[in-house]
This record gives sequence, C-alpha cells and structure tokens, in this order.
Amino acid sequence: MILSKKHIFMLFVSIPLLLIPASAIRGFLEKPKANFDGYLRYVESPEYRNSEECPILESDLSVCDPNLIHIAMTLDSHYFRGSIAAVHSVLKHASCPENIYFHFVTSKNSDFQQLTQTVNSIFPSLSFKVYSFDENRVKNLISSSIRQALDNPLNYARTYLAEIIDPCVERVIYLDSDVILVDDIHKLWSISLTGSRIIGAPEYCHANFRTYFNDNFWSDTKLSKVFQGKRPCYFNTGVMVMDLGKWRKGDYTEKIENWMEIQKEKRIYELGSLPPFMLVFGGEIEGIDHKWNQHGLGGDNLVNSCRTLHPGPVSLLHWSGKGKPWVRLDQENPCPVDFLWAPYDLYRPSLHDSFDQH
Repeated sequence: MILSKKHIFMLFVSIPLLLIPASAIRGFLEKPKANFDGYLRYVESPEYRNSEECPILESDLSVCDPNLIHIAMTLDSHYFRGSIAAVHSVLKHASCPENIYFHFVTSKNSDFQQLTQTVNSIFPSLSFKVYSFDENRVKNLISSSIRQALDNPLNYARTYLAEIIDPCVERVIYLDSDVILVDDIHKLWSISLTGSRIIGAPEYCHANFRTYFNDNFWSDTKLSKVFQGKRPCYFNTGVMVMDLGKWRKGDYTEKIENWMEIQKEKRIYELGSLPPFMLVFGGEIEGIDHKWNQHGLGGDNLVNSCRTLHPGPVSLLHWSGKGKPWVRLDQENPCPVDFLWAPYDLYRPSLHDSFDQH
C-alpha cells in the first residue's frame, strides 16, 4: 500500500501520542454517541471510569470532598470548542476521571443555562459547576494590550478564583482553553507548593524578564524595587497550580488589582493579565517541569506562524499565541502540531446536516 504525503505527515506528528503508556489512554478508542442540542454541534464524549486504585468519593458527591481534583477554566463562546477538547483530554488520560471536578467561569452576560446544558450533554457524567463572573468588577482596571483578545475581561477571571470558587476548595489547577493534556492530571495535582509558595508553574529563566515591563517601570525605583532581592523568571499563567487557601489569607486579588491601577495611571507594561501576576509572584513561583506547559504552539502574534514542539517529554500542549488549532484546521491550513489537538475535538460541523436529513 502506498501512503499519501498527508497520511505520512499525520503518522509522523502522532508519534508522541503513541509513546504514552496504555494505562493513560483507557477508553481512547471508544465510539462517541451522537448528540445535537440544536445550538452547538458536538458528539458525546466516551465515558471514562476510575481505576481500582482511586480514592472512593463520598456517597453524595460534594464539591468539598477531599478526594476531588479541582480544575478551573473559563467558558467563552470564541474558545468553547477549545475548552471542550481540553476537558476531553483531561478525562481521557486521567487515572481517576470520576474524581475530577471542573469549575467553569463564564461571563455574566453569557447564556448561563445554555452553557450548562451543553456541557452536560457532551459530558453526561462530568462533575462540574458553572460560575458567573461579573465583568464590571475588572472592566475599569483593564488597560489596552498588544492583542485585542487579551483585553477580554474573562482573561482576568483567574485573578478572582479564590472569591468565585466555593471557600472549601483549597487548591485548584487553572488551565487555559487552548491546552491539551497527554498525561495524568493527578501528577500535576500532587505537586507540592513548598513554604509560602502560592503558585506552581513552569518557569522560563532564559527569557529576558525585563522586556515584560517598559521603561516607565524600570526607571521608577519605587516600582522596580518589587523585585529587589528576588530572581524573577517568566512564567505562563495559562497553566497554574494555585493554593486558594493561602491566596485568600494574603488577599492576593487586591495585590494584583493594585498593580492594575498603577498600570492605568502610568502604563508600565503591554501584555494584559500576565504582568500583574509576575509583579506579585515573580521570584516566588514553585517551579514545575517544563513538560507541563509546552506553550507557544499558537505561533506568537503572526497569523500563519507555525511552531514545533520543544525538546524533551510532553505532558501538556498549549496553543498560546494568536493561532488556534481548531481555526487553522477548519481553514485547511493547519500547522503540524495541530494534528495532535485534533483527536480530542468533539465538534462535528457536519452533524447539523445529518440531523436535518432525518
């Protein structure tokens, strides 16, 4: 049999997935059941069950159950397809998928009921809660950035997770909507945040940290002294393990808001919601293995810029940057890494037509 260039290409980019242990991809080949809710075109996810070694949950499932793994994400109409694929990837590779609880934060102006029903129809056995985020809380604090998409108030919801999520939840993993996991989320959940550390994330100390703030910041000694005695490194806020208990006690939401107020007055950075996090937590991050955030796969801010995977192992793929895999695939102009995202996509553009015919 002669393979076409396309088949050879897809085989090549799929090799990293084939290296994942069989135990991590239980149910990978299960056939999804068709589901159409009249508004969004998705198929129902396969049902993923716990292995025998998983902790037993309380009989009446409560968000406060200590055996739960908590994941927070935002739900936005523009990135909804990415969010669904991310959830699917988490469940597919989890050793204890039934012990995962999702906290979805959406805009106060979103169709709350429709989003809840849609998520439930795609993942009938998923434990989750949808929270409404009042964007007015942050709108007056947002400064324009180099990309309009970064100015979306929902990008700032991660700053308010400690207030939004139930007080009994002491720890959460925050994930952006453009990520895919190819490893067990429990490994990330079990990472220790030592001492006073509040956030765990992969750090990138080879990056020039000074470029994330402008001359207005570095020339003001009262502002720049925030990093005095520290060794701050760039970290990506799209993947974070967060200690919400410590966050609440230290009122870190107010600390971030204070820097946003300074930004409105003096313009000290250009990158949306990231710099305030670096100002508050830079130099005090619990460093996590880089395999948990293979970021930049969206290709920076160039429309057709493709990236390759970084050297080394991969547990999480992150399409940060302007290019999103579902957009490039639909436009039939994908980057090689986009074929690693495609197996987790539950969206079926032709599903509407098939239902209309019956």
